[in-house]
Amino acid sequence: MNDIRQRIDEITSTLPGGVTLVAVSKFHPAASIMEAYDAGQRVFGESRATELAEKAASLPDDITWHFIGHLQTNKVRLVVPHASLIQSVDSERLLRCIDAESRRIGKTTDILLQLHVAMEETKYGFLPDELTELLRGGILEECPNVRVRGIMGMASNVDDLSRIESDFKAIRATFDHIKAMSLPATGDFDTVSMGMSHDYMLAISCGSNMVRIGTTIFGEREY
Repeated sequence: MNDIRQRIDEITSTLPGGVTLVAVSKFHPAASIMEAYDAGQRVFGESRATELAEKAASLPDDITWHFIGHLQTNKVRLVVPHASLIQSVDSERLLRCIDAESRRIGKTTDILLQLHVAMEETKYGFLPDELTELLRGGILEECPNVRVRGIMGMASNVDDLSRIESDFKAIRATFDHIKAMSLPATGDFDTVSMGMSHDYMLAISCGSNMVRIGTTIFGEREY
């Protein structure tokens, strides 16, 4: 097994104060998560609803689970009871579904709105203008059982660092624009989740305060 403790220590030593490390544990076994847990890591990211529910049921209660993958509305009921933060809310329909399920179980669920700025058509998320129009329309007042904490996004999957930097800056600019709108329901709007194993330091330099790192911690995924 990789020396997960050492890798976590190395990563955390590079993170400025105020930046949260999400250890992306999707497709990795409970034993690897526990090695990271024993190293002091408490925030973990999963991308499949069933896998999140199973791990949350069997691992320590003080783990903070983030859901970071594309979430289908028919899987919301599996995720909402366990996720402290759903990072990948990419449609109005999904937002309303999370609100309804949260209301049903008596919970307020923190979410991030997923922004699409990358070149790939396969990536999910709102375009910047779509997102600001949605929020101006008062959806947050209509969905009191979700609390929008910020924005999540990914850069284009290219080798061009200038393009990646441009994407990160666009994500941060959208966050700043929404923050400046001072909407009544965005008082806790404080999170910019961007940056992964290969580009997290660039993301931080562009204004990220939450990074999602898997491969550098756990090695290649075990499918």
